[in-house]
Amino acid sequence: MWSAGDHSRRIRSTERAKAHKLWSVPRVVSEIHRSDVPHVFTDTQRLYTRNAVPGVAVYGERLVRQGNEEYREWNPRRSKLAAFLKRGAAVFPFQADTDVLYLGAAQGTTVSHVADVCREGTIYAVEISRRAFQKLIDLSERRPNVIPILADARATEGYERLVGRVGVLYQDVAQRDQVSIFLENLSFLRAGGFGLLCLKARSVDVAANPRVLYAEARRTLAKSVTVVQVVELDPYERDHAAILVEKA
Repeated sequence: MWSAGDHSRRIRSTERAKAHKLWSVPRVVSEIHRSDVPHVFTDTQRLYTRNAVPGVAVYGERLVRQGNEEYREWNPRRSKLAAFLKRGAAVFPFQADTDVLYLGAAQGTTVSHVADVCREGTIYAVEISRRAFQKLIDLSERRPNVIPILADARATEGYERLVGRVGVLYQDVAQRDQVSIFLENLSFLRAGGFGLLCLKARSVDVAANPRVLYAEARRTLAKSVTVVQVVELDPYERDHAAILVEKA
């Protein structure tokens, strides 16, 4: 059976397919080169990391091949660490051999870029959600320097036997007690190491002025570590700040 309605639906379907095809055409990219940040690349507008698993995108990011290398676009609206770089990071403590304790790894969007950078290091990726954890397991199958850990970042005893001293502590958890969680996990950070807390103001107090919360967090952290920088992540992440600290 065929009807005019069927024909109309087929036309609309074809138009949608054409529109999708047009939308998915890769944008023109200028030459990618090293940025001022070690192990991070740029085309003067966008950020990239060198893909440790060529041909494979982790979360739908654009892949760009140049010469013998492939790069993954690092979107600051999808990754708070990329937003931190775009907003002017004073220090980017991730090196090729850095070991990282990553709290709140979620499905591995930012973890994957950290794994691209710290190829000779180990990224201990802690996540409490079982659904997100499955994605981390999939990620680790292609990136062996990622160690997924199903645990609560509040309960460090759940992974203290797995994690040694690390050079970077990175936290991105949406909990009211974010600062307390960060302080508790500082025990894993070696002397001279850096910590980066992505503070979500609305998770701490939905009614409070975010800048007041950033200032309170800074004062609390300063009792235990040296606060190097506090950077608001707007416009990439609303009501978020990245707090960079160094452990003496």
